Amino acid sequence: MILMRQDVKKICNLLKQYAKLKRELTAFNQVSSPSFDGVSSHSSRNGAESRLINHVDLSYQLKEVEDVLNAIDDPQYQFILHDYIIKKRFSRSEACGQLSVSVSKFNYMKNEALHAFAKFYSDLTV
Repeated sequence: MILMRQDVKKICNLLKQYAKLKRELTAFNQVSSPSFDGVSSHSSRNGAESRLINHVDLSYQLKEVEDVLNAIDDPQYQFILHDYIIKKRFSRSEACGQLSVSVSKFNYMKNEALHAFAKFYSDLTV
């Protein structure tokens, strides 16, 4: 599997959205449980039902990403994916320092980590 530039962007965006999804799911969980009081609605779905469906969808998306991240064995790749791309805890130069590698080696490792993620993700979602 060869990753094209657009594929790399898609994977990076997916990983960046992971943290946002986690925050949204946490916010949803902090809201009190919706009550189904039997009040009729003129629409086919009420707001509580829509929120529950959204919650399930967010949970599923998070689980997919977490399953793929957990399937990657290389701790350096996990660091790049989690701490550098998802959490944005380090700049590229700081990440290079953490891994004791040059910028070019880091870029190579980042591409390999994204390639590993893409492989596991495509295996999971097929």
